[in-house]
Amino acid sequence: MMQIFQQFYRQLAGSDLSHWLEDLPAQLGDWQRQHKKDLQKWQKLLDKLPAITADKTDLKNSVTIGDGEGVDEYTTRQITGLLMQFKPWRKGPFCLHGIDLDTEWRSDWKWDRVRPHLSTLKGKKVLDVGCGSGYHLWRMLGEEAELVVGIDPFPLFLMQFLAIRHFYPAPNIHMLPLGVEQLPELKAFDTVFSMGVLYHRKSPIDFLYELKAQLKPGGELVLETLVVEGDEHTVLVPGERYAQMRNVWFIPSTAALTAWMARVGFKQIRTVDISTTSTDEQRSTEWMTNHSLADFLDPQDPTKTVEGYPAPVRAVLIASI
Repeated sequence: MMQIFQQFYRQLAGSDLSHWLEDLPAQLGDWQRQHKKDLQKWQKLLDKLPAITADKTDLKNSVTIGDGEGVDEYTTRQITGLLMQFKPWRKGPFCLHGIDLDTEWRSDWKWDRVRPHLSTLKGKKVLDVGCGSGYHLWRMLGEEAELVVGIDPFPLFLMQFLAIRHFYPAPNIHMLPLGVEQLPELKAFDTVFSMGVLYHRKSPIDFLYELKAQLKPGGELVLETLVVEGDEHTVLVPGERYAQMRNVWFIPSTAALTAWMARVGFKQIRTVDISTTSTDEQRSTEWMTNHSLADFLDPQDPTKTVEGYPAPVRAVLIASI
Protein backbone atom coordinates (compact mmCIF):
# COMPACT_ATOMS: atom_id res chain seq x y z
CA MET A 1 0.00 0.00 0.00
CA MET A 2 3.04 2.28 0.09
CA GLN A 3 2.02 3.75 -3.26
CA ILE A 4 -1.05 5.40 -1.76
CA PHE A 5 1.20 8.04 -0.19
CA GLN A 6 3.48 8.64 -3.19
CA GLN A 7 1.27 11.29 -4.74
CA PHE A 8 1.26 13.18 -1.45
CA TYR A 9 5.05 13.02 -1.20
CA ARG A 10 5.31 14.53 -4.68
CA GLN A 11 3.00 17.36 -3.71
CA LEU A 12 5.02 18.12 -0.58
CA ALA A 13 8.28 18.36 -2.51
CA GLY A 14 8.91 21.94 -3.54
CA SER A 15 6.14 23.31 -1.31
CA ASP A 16 6.33 25.08 2.04
CA LEU A 17 5.58 21.66 3.56
CA SER A 18 8.66 20.01 2.02
CA HIS A 19 10.44 19.73 5.39
CA TRP A 20 7.73 17.25 6.43
CA LEU A 21 9.42 14.74 4.14
CA GLU A 22 12.32 14.48 6.57
CA ASP A 23 10.25 12.24 8.87
CA LEU A 24 7.02 11.32 7.14
CA PRO A 25 8.07 8.43 4.82
CA ALA A 26 9.78 6.60 7.68
CA GLN A 27 6.76 7.09 9.96
CA LEU A 28 4.34 5.76 7.37
CA GLY A 29 6.66 2.89 6.52
CA ASP A 30 6.73 1.86 10.19
CA TRP A 31 2.95 2.11 10.35
CA GLN A 32 2.50 -0.14 7.33
CA ARG A 33 4.84 -2.77 8.73
CA GLN A 34 2.95 -2.78 12.03
CA HIS A 35 -0.40 -3.33 10.29
CA LYS A 36 0.79 -5.49 7.41
CA LYS A 37 -1.72 -8.34 7.80
CA ASP A 38 -4.78 -6.11 8.18
CA LEU A 39 -3.66 -3.90 5.31
CA GLN A 40 -3.33 -6.90 3.00
CA LYS A 41 -6.86 -7.99 3.87
CA TRP A 42 -8.32 -4.53 3.31
CA GLN A 43 -6.34 -3.98 0.13
CA LYS A 44 -7.98 -7.07 -1.37
CA LEU A 45 -11.40 -5.59 -0.61
CA LEU A 46 -10.44 -2.21 -2.07
CA ASP A 47 -9.16 -3.92 -5.21
CA LYS A 48 -12.57 -5.53 -5.72
CA LEU A 49 -14.39 -2.19 -5.89
CA PRO A 50 -15.49 -1.67 -9.50
CA ALA A 51 -14.08 1.17 -11.54
CA ILE A 52 -16.96 3.54 -12.23
CA THR A 53 -16.69 7.10 -13.50
CA ALA A 54 -18.66 9.67 -11.51
CA ASP A 55 -20.31 11.97 -14.05
CA LYS A 56 -22.04 14.03 -11.36
CA THR A 57 -20.42 15.01 -8.08
CA ASP A 58 -21.51 17.37 -5.30
CA LEU A 59 -19.09 18.13 -2.49
CA LYS A 60 -20.45 21.58 -1.76
CA ASN A 61 -23.83 20.54 -0.34
CA SER A 62 -23.14 16.89 0.53
CA VAL A 63 -20.70 14.13 -0.33
CA THR A 64 -22.42 12.76 -3.41
CA ILE A 65 -20.29 10.95 -5.96
CA GLY A 66 -22.19 9.70 -9.00
CA ASP A 67 -25.96 9.58 -9.35
CA GLY A 68 -26.37 5.85 -9.92
CA GLU A 69 -27.54 6.21 -13.50
CA GLY A 70 -26.12 3.44 -15.63
CA VAL A 71 -25.06 1.36 -12.62
CA ASP A 72 -26.83 -1.99 -12.74
CA GLU A 73 -28.36 -3.79 -9.76
CA TYR A 74 -25.58 -6.37 -9.58
CA THR A 75 -22.88 -3.70 -9.37
CA THR A 76 -24.87 -1.80 -6.74
CA ARG A 77 -25.12 -4.94 -4.61
CA GLN A 78 -21.42 -5.62 -5.16
CA ILE A 79 -20.37 -2.14 -3.99
CA THR A 80 -22.74 -2.26 -1.02
CA GLY A 81 -21.47 -5.66 0.09
CA LEU A 82 -17.84 -4.58 -0.11
CA LEU A 83 -18.41 -1.30 1.75
CA MET A 84 -20.33 -3.16 4.45
CA GLN A 85 -17.13 -5.05 5.23
CA PHE A 86 -15.57 -1.77 6.38
CA LYS A 87 -18.14 -1.32 9.17
CA PRO A 88 -18.63 0.39 11.53
CA TRP A 89 -19.11 3.58 9.51
CA ARG A 90 -19.30 6.41 12.04
CA LYS A 91 -18.80 9.70 10.15
CA GLY A 92 -20.79 10.60 7.05
CA PRO A 93 -23.21 10.28 5.28
CA PHE A 94 -22.01 9.48 1.78
CA CYS A 95 -23.95 8.85 -1.40
CA LEU A 96 -21.97 6.73 -3.86
CA HIS A 97 -23.52 6.02 -7.25
CA GLY A 98 -26.99 5.99 -5.73
CA ILE A 99 -26.00 4.01 -2.62
CA ASP A 100 -26.88 5.85 0.60
CA LEU A 101 -24.19 5.10 3.15
CA ASP A 102 -26.05 6.15 6.31
CA THR A 103 -23.44 6.52 9.04
CA GLU A 104 -23.85 6.73 12.81
CA TRP A 105 -23.23 10.48 12.82
CA ARG A 106 -24.97 13.07 10.67
CA SER A 107 -21.65 14.84 10.21
CA ASP A 108 -23.29 17.05 7.60
CA TRP A 109 -25.28 18.68 10.41
CA LYS A 110 -22.05 19.53 12.22
CA TRP A 111 -20.63 21.00 9.02
CA ASP A 112 -23.77 23.11 8.58
CA ARG A 113 -23.16 24.56 12.05
CA VAL A 114 -19.46 25.21 11.42
CA ARG A 115 -19.44 26.42 7.80
CA PRO A 116 -21.08 29.86 8.21
CA HIS A 117 -18.38 30.95 10.65
CA LEU A 118 -15.28 29.93 8.68
CA SER A 119 -12.89 32.17 6.84
CA THR A 120 -12.81 31.16 3.20
CA LEU A 121 -11.08 27.87 2.45
CA LYS A 122 -10.72 28.64 -1.24
CA GLY A 123 -7.11 28.21 -2.31
CA LYS A 124 -6.04 27.37 1.25
CA LYS A 125 -4.07 24.53 2.84
CA VAL A 126 -6.26 22.77 5.40
CA LEU A 127 -5.52 20.16 8.08
CA ASP A 128 -8.18 18.10 9.90
CA VAL A 129 -6.87 16.49 13.09
CA GLY A 130 -8.83 13.38 14.09
CA CYS A 131 -10.70 13.26 10.79
CA GLY A 132 -12.26 9.79 11.19
CA SER A 133 -13.36 8.43 7.82
CA GLY A 134 -12.65 11.80 6.25
CA TYR A 135 -16.20 13.05 5.69
CA HIS A 136 -15.32 16.66 6.46
CA LEU A 137 -12.25 16.47 4.21
CA TRP A 138 -14.58 16.13 1.26
CA ARG A 139 -16.68 19.07 2.41
CA MET A 140 -13.48 21.16 2.72
CA LEU A 141 -12.60 20.13 -0.83
CA GLY A 142 -16.07 21.28 -1.82
CA GLU A 143 -15.10 24.72 -0.50
CA GLU A 144 -12.27 24.74 -3.09
CA ALA A 145 -9.36 24.28 -0.70
CA GLU A 146 -6.02 23.95 -2.50
CA LEU A 147 -4.82 21.06 -0.31
CA VAL A 148 -6.81 19.03 2.22
CA VAL A 149 -4.99 16.73 4.65
CA GLY A 150 -6.60 14.61 7.33
CA ILE A 151 -4.84 12.68 10.08
CA ASP A 152 -6.24 9.90 12.25
CA PRO A 153 -4.26 7.00 13.74
CA PHE A 154 -6.99 4.33 13.38
CA PRO A 155 -6.33 2.07 10.35
CA LEU A 156 -10.01 1.37 9.61
CA PHE A 157 -10.70 5.06 9.08
CA LEU A 158 -7.97 5.27 6.44
CA MET A 159 -9.46 2.26 4.66
CA GLN A 160 -12.90 3.91 4.68
CA PHE A 161 -11.39 7.09 3.26
CA LEU A 162 -9.62 5.12 0.52
CA ALA A 163 -12.87 3.33 -0.33
CA ILE A 164 -14.59 6.68 -0.90
CA ARG A 165 -11.59 8.09 -2.75
CA HIS A 166 -11.65 5.08 -5.06
CA PHE A 167 -14.75 6.57 -6.64
CA TYR A 168 -13.39 10.13 -6.81
CA PRO A 169 -9.56 10.13 -6.86
CA ALA A 170 -9.04 13.87 -6.46
CA PRO A 171 -5.31 14.70 -6.42
CA ASN A 172 -5.42 17.27 -3.58
CA ILE A 173 -7.15 15.34 -0.79
CA HIS A 174 -5.15 13.01 1.45
CA MET A 175 -5.39 11.14 4.72
CA LEU A 176 -2.49 9.94 6.86
CA PRO A 177 -2.65 7.37 9.71
CA LEU A 178 -0.96 9.61 12.26
CA GLY A 179 -1.73 11.41 15.49
CA VAL A 180 -1.01 15.11 15.82
CA GLU A 181 1.75 14.36 18.34
CA GLN A 182 3.64 12.67 15.48
CA LEU A 183 3.71 15.82 13.37
CA PRO A 184 6.63 18.23 13.42
CA GLU A 185 5.91 21.93 13.90
CA LEU A 186 4.84 22.51 10.31
CA LYS A 187 3.50 26.07 10.74
CA ALA A 188 2.13 25.87 7.19
CA PHE A 189 -1.66 25.39 7.27
CA ASP A 190 -4.12 28.24 6.79
CA THR A 191 -6.85 26.43 8.73
CA VAL A 192 -6.63 23.58 11.23
CA PHE A 193 -9.77 21.72 12.24
CA SER A 194 -10.11 19.50 15.29
CA MET A 195 -13.63 18.23 15.86
CA GLY A 196 -14.44 15.70 18.55
CA VAL A 197 -10.89 15.11 19.81
CA LEU A 198 -10.00 17.42 22.71
CA TYR A 199 -11.91 15.45 25.38
CA HIS A 200 -10.03 12.28 24.39
CA ARG A 201 -6.66 13.83 25.23
CA LYS A 202 -5.03 13.28 28.61
CA SER A 203 -3.29 16.65 28.28
CA PRO A 204 -5.61 19.12 26.54
CA ILE A 205 -3.15 22.00 26.94
CA ASP A 206 -0.40 20.06 25.14
CA PHE A 207 -2.96 19.21 22.45
CA LEU A 208 -3.78 22.89 21.92
CA TYR A 209 -0.07 23.64 21.55
CA GLU A 210 0.21 20.83 18.98
CA LEU A 211 -2.67 22.27 16.96
CA LYS A 212 -1.17 25.76 17.11
CA ALA A 213 2.17 24.43 15.85
CA GLN A 214 0.56 23.43 12.53
CA LEU A 215 -0.80 26.90 11.73
CA LYS A 216 0.96 29.56 9.76
CA PRO A 217 0.95 33.10 11.23
CA GLY A 218 -2.58 34.48 11.00
CA GLY A 219 -4.00 30.96 10.56
CA GLU A 220 -7.32 29.86 11.98
CA LEU A 221 -8.20 27.03 14.39
CA VAL A 222 -11.67 25.49 14.31
CA LEU A 223 -12.17 23.52 17.52
CA GLU A 224 -15.30 21.47 18.22
CA THR A 225 -15.61 19.57 21.49
CA LEU A 226 -17.84 18.51 24.36
CA VAL A 227 -18.53 21.25 26.90
CA VAL A 228 -20.41 21.71 30.17
CA GLU A 229 -22.09 24.75 31.66
CA GLY A 230 -20.06 26.90 34.04
CA ASP A 231 -17.50 29.66 34.45
CA GLU A 232 -13.80 29.79 33.59
CA HIS A 233 -13.01 27.43 36.49
CA THR A 234 -15.51 24.71 35.51
CA VAL A 235 -14.13 21.46 34.10
CA LEU A 236 -15.81 18.05 34.32
CA VAL A 237 -13.38 15.21 34.93
CA PRO A 238 -15.55 12.09 34.59
CA GLY A 239 -14.87 8.72 36.15
CA GLU A 240 -14.07 5.57 34.24
CA ARG A 241 -16.73 6.29 31.60
CA TYR A 242 -18.66 9.19 30.15
CA ALA A 243 -21.64 8.19 27.96
CA GLN A 244 -20.02 4.74 27.98
CA MET A 245 -16.80 6.12 26.49
CA ARG A 246 -13.70 5.10 28.45
CA ASN A 247 -11.30 7.67 27.00
CA VAL A 248 -12.88 10.95 28.10
CA TRP A 249 -10.63 13.02 30.32
CA PHE A 250 -11.58 16.70 30.49
CA ILE A 251 -14.83 18.44 29.49
CA PRO A 252 -14.48 22.19 30.10
CA SER A 253 -16.98 24.99 30.00
CA THR A 254 -16.65 27.30 27.01
CA ALA A 255 -15.27 29.95 29.39
CA ALA A 256 -12.61 27.57 30.71
CA LEU A 257 -11.72 26.44 27.20
CA THR A 258 -11.41 30.05 26.07
CA ALA A 259 -9.01 30.66 28.97
CA TRP A 260 -6.95 27.60 28.01
CA MET A 261 -6.73 28.75 24.39
CA ALA A 262 -5.71 32.25 25.41
CA ARG A 263 -3.00 30.85 27.69
CA VAL A 264 -1.62 28.85 24.76
CA GLY A 265 -1.48 31.99 22.63
CA PHE A 266 -4.63 31.97 20.51
CA LYS A 267 -6.32 35.28 19.78
CA GLN A 268 -9.78 36.44 18.70
CA ILE A 269 -11.29 33.42 20.43
CA ARG A 270 -15.03 33.15 19.97
CA THR A 271 -17.69 30.55 20.61
CA VAL A 272 -19.81 30.41 17.46
CA ASP A 273 -22.14 27.51 18.23
CA ILE A 274 -23.40 25.43 21.16
CA SER A 275 -25.65 22.46 20.38
CA THR A 276 -27.08 19.56 22.35
CA THR A 277 -26.38 16.28 20.56
CA SER A 278 -29.66 14.56 19.66
CA THR A 279 -30.45 10.92 18.95
CA ASP A 280 -31.31 12.02 15.41
CA GLU A 281 -27.76 13.25 14.90
CA GLN A 282 -26.02 10.22 16.44
CA ARG A 283 -27.74 6.85 16.14
CA SER A 284 -27.37 3.23 15.09
CA THR A 285 -27.90 2.40 11.41
CA GLU A 286 -27.41 -0.63 9.18
CA TRP A 287 -23.90 0.74 8.52
CA MET A 288 -23.13 1.08 12.26
CA THR A 289 -25.05 -1.57 14.18
CA ASN A 290 -23.35 -1.07 17.56
CA HIS A 291 -24.90 0.82 20.44
CA SER A 292 -25.17 4.56 19.96
CA LEU A 293 -26.29 7.70 21.82
CA ALA A 294 -29.76 6.47 22.78
CA ASP A 295 -28.13 3.61 24.68
CA PHE A 296 -25.78 5.99 26.51
CA LEU A 297 -28.44 8.31 27.99
CA ASP A 298 -30.42 7.77 31.17
CA PRO A 299 -33.73 6.24 29.98
CA GLN A 300 -35.58 8.11 32.74
CA ASP A 301 -33.84 11.45 32.15
CA PRO A 302 -32.28 12.02 28.70
CA THR A 303 -30.61 15.22 29.96
CA LYS A 304 -28.13 12.92 31.72
CA THR A 305 -25.83 10.13 30.62
CA VAL A 306 -26.26 6.64 32.08
CA GLU A 307 -23.48 7.56 34.53
CA GLY A 308 -25.39 10.64 35.73
CA TYR A 309 -23.30 13.30 33.98
CA PRO A 310 -24.81 16.07 31.81
CA ALA A 311 -25.79 14.71 28.39
CA PRO A 312 -23.47 15.61 25.49
CA VAL A 313 -23.40 19.27 24.49
CA ARG A 314 -20.89 20.35 21.83
CA ALA A 315 -19.44 23.77 21.16
CA VAL A 316 -17.52 25.21 18.21
CA LEU A 317 -14.79 27.75 18.99
CA ILE A 318 -12.77 29.60 16.37
CA ALA A 319 -9.52 31.40 17.03
CA SER A 320 -6.44 32.68 15.22
CA ILE A 321 -2.72 33.05 15.95
